[in-house]
Amino acid sequence: MPRYRYQVYPDTDALAEAAARDFVAAAGAAIREHGVFFVALAGGSTPRALYALLAAPPYREQVDWARVQVFFGDERCVGPEDAQSNFRMARETLLAHVPVPAEQIHRMQGEAADVREAARRYAAELAILPATAAGWPRFDLVLLGMGEDGHTASLFPGTAILEERSVPVAAVYVDKLAAWRISLTLPVLDAAARVRVLVSGAGKRGVVGEIMGADGPLEKYPVSWLTPRAGVIWHLDAAAAAALAHDGQH
Repeated sequence: MPRYRYQVYPDTDALAEAAARDFVAAAGAAIREHGVFFVALAGGSTPRALYALLAAPPYREQVDWARVQVFFGDERCVGPEDAQSNFRMARETLLAHVPVPAEQIHRMQGEAADVREAARRYAAELAILPATAAGWPRFDLVLLGMGEDGHTASLFPGTAILEERSVPVAAVYVDKLAAWRISLTLPVLDAAARVRVLVSGAGKRGVVGEIMGADGPLEKYPVSWLTPRAGVIWHLDAAAAAALAHDGQH
C-alpha cells in the first residue's frame, strides 16, 4: 500500500463536499458493522466547511445521528464558550443542527484547573469504543487537519506528547503558543479504521510537498508520523497541493 493516498480538489468547497461524502460512507459502514459510529472531530478552519455541509440537506438526512458517538481529536485549554474552543466551533457549525443525543457528545474539559486530570478523564470516556488487539480505542473515523508547521491534532513539533505510547489522551504544553492543550495520542490515531487529513490553503503547499516527497516520516512534521494500518487519505485543495504531481498516491 502506498505510504500516502491523496485526492486534490479545485477549491475548499469541492474538498468539503468530498469529505462529506466520505463521512456519510464511513458512518453507514460502521453502523452496519457494529451498530454505532465512533468519530473524532477536528478543529481548525478547513473542517468548518465540512461540518456546515453535514448539518444541512442532503447530507444531514444521510446519517443516522442517533447512532453517532462524537469525540474530539484535541482541544485548547479554554471553556466551551470561548471563541478558540474546538467544541464550540463544532457545536455551532454541526452539532446544534443534527439530532445527536447530548450524552453522545463527548467534549474535552479544556477549562479544567488540572489539565492532566482532564486528559485522564477523557481517556476513561474512550472505554466505550471497541479496542484493538493491543488495547487501543478504535475509532471508525478520525478527522484531522494540518497546521503550517506540520502539526496535527495537538501534536506539535518538538513536544513530549509525540513520544507518548502509554495513554490514549494526554495533556501537552506547547512552548510556541505558551499554552496547554489536550490531545489524542499517536497510538490512538494509528488505531483508527479510517484517518482523513483535510488540508487547504497555499500556506501549506511547501509542507505538503515535503511530506509527500519523503520516503518516510519527517521528524519536524508530526502529521507525517501517522502510520495507521489502513493508511491515511489526504483531502487537499489545489492551493495546498500545488507542489504535487497529482497522481493520487506516493
